Amino acid sequence: MTLRIATRRSALALAQTRWVAARIRALHPDVPIEEVHVVTEGDRVLDRPLSAVGGKGLFVAEVEAALRDGRADLAVHSMKDVPAELAPGCAIVAVPEREDPRDVLVTPDGAELDALPAAARVGTSSLRRVCQLRRARPDLDYATLRGNVDTRLRRLDEGRFAAIVVALAGLRRLDLATRPLRVLSPELCIPAAGQGALALEAREDDERVRALVAPLDDPRTRASVDAERAFLARLEGGCKTPIAAHLSWHDGGARVRFDAMVASFDGERMLTGSSERWTEPHAHAGPPGRLADTLREMALEVAEALLSRGAGDLVREARAAAWRAQTGLS
Repeated sequence: MTLRIATRRSALALAQTRWVAARIRALHPDVPIEEVHVVTEGDRVLDRPLSAVGGKGLFVAEVEAALRDGRADLAVHSMKDVPAELAPGCAIVAVPEREDPRDVLVTPDGAELDALPAAARVGTSSLRRVCQLRRARPDLDYATLRGNVDTRLRRLDEGRFAAIVVALAGLRRLDLATRPLRVLSPELCIPAAGQGALALEAREDDERVRALVAPLDDPRTRASVDAERAFLARLEGGCKTPIAAHLSWHDGGARVRFDAMVASFDGERMLTGSSERWTEPHAHAGPPGRLADTLREMALEVAEALLSRGAGDLVREARAAAWRAQTGLS
């Protein structure tokens, strides 16, 4: 029986889908695979920031609809685009090993952020990036840049921007990471929850698809992403809120660190928090749930600390500001 994979039509979405398809074929060479292309609202509306359009769910809802109405059996998403709540009857059935989750500054000549001249125009689609980078370079002109990765790079090459900020994972998956770029450390710019990871989604009761993709699931990546998404859910944050959550592994996996940030819509107020733990030697060899529980505890510990410092107010105010921008009200 053919496995139908729903995907957006962007070059990055297709690259990600074909990466997954190649690994399924390697495991199941007798299973025919076909792509089901979907155009989402997020693909159609490119002249406004995501926060002013409706959020990242715009990239996912119509792809999920293809699953729910039977046009597709599996969907491949960028995890950072997936809302905290999935469509009814759908589940994330595998999370493959993560790509590098960091952001990168791309310029024509590979300049550092500190080397950009005052008032240089920097393009990005993310409130999260703007709020964090503005702390280091408040003198730059941060401008909205939407569109596919190749479109953003073309606008940089055309001279419309002095620099753009994008996810390193996307450049790597498109074999574009050989361009001049500067990786932004999480100390400067904490990545978005789930950045660099893929989400394989299917109908909740489709055991055939679950079995096909189960070997693609990476327990460490899934546990990391689940922790980041638990933080996001606790703060009720999303694309309309400048919010970041990143779990990183150090010392060969013996130490984990969770970093998070939430800011006001205009970036004037910002809260950050972190938690670090040494993992127990047996945790990696034991049941996956044990390690996942530890990472989730860390994430929620940081969430509660930020909430006690007023993060809830920042999220509510940011959501209200985004709603005013979306509706055109002042």
